[in-house]
Amino acid sequence: MNRYEGEIIDCHWHPAPDAETWCNGLMTFCGIQEQIDDLRRAGIHRACGAPIRQLDGASFAGVRTLNDQALALRDRFPDFYFPGIHIHPRFPDESCAEIERCAALGVRWIGELVGYMMGFGEEYATPAALTIMMAAAKHGMVVNIHCSNLEVVDQLCREVPDLQVVLAHPGAGRGDILARLDKVAAHPSLHLDISGSGIDRYGMIRTAMDKAGRGKVLFGTDAPINNPAVYVGGARFEALDETERAALFSGNFRRLCGLDLC
Repeated sequence: MNRYEGEIIDCHWHPAPDAETWCNGLMTFCGIQEQIDDLRRAGIHRACGAPIRQLDGASFAGVRTLNDQALALRDRFPDFYFPGIHIHPRFPDESCAEIERCAALGVRWIGELVGYMMGFGEEYATPAALTIMMAAAKHGMVVNIHCSNLEVVDQLCREVPDLQVVLAHPGAGRGDILARLDKVAAHPSLHLDISGSGIDRYGMIRTAMDKAGRGKVLFGTDAPINNPAVYVGGARFEALDETERAALFSGNFRRLCGLDLC
């Protein structure tokens, strides 16, 4: 296995500051320090993402609470955690205000947005959603979305071409993976994070880079739902050169977020 020893940033973590935001259905809730220790034990140096919990979509209050939790975690663990925030397409005014508030605090990442958890399905390209996405683009934010409808992804990328979008998860089967990679290759502003199913498909990352380019693929795990060590090991095992591996593990994330220090 390749012994890559450079920086690894997980772009798709769901930190759980409390039991309500704990999204592992098999293990009991553990404290945030133990969650971070697990990621570090897997070889991950820093992580980004948003706390999630089930919301009914009836008000914006729950969304703002999750964002406040993310900001508080950033303040507690500034050397480890890049906060991800939430928006809600059914509350465009509140969402745009939240983007402005959080951008002023240095936040550069929105998501992973999980519509079925937040009470809005896959409304990423409705007129209200597009208003929010334009605000995100204006503030240089990256948006990570969970979306199975690739027509919605197409529309979002066409309507807001300046927005950097990261499509969560490569998909499970060959057809799903290739269809997603075709979309990533087709849109200059669309990227893929490797979290979720697909890492067990040997050659998935190699194929992703061949089809879409080394600058379009980001490392992510979807921890604590998934075992982060599986993703570190799987990515290290793929047939990538050192430049590709560095781009995957941290370089692409840093560049998209304006944090490229290399």
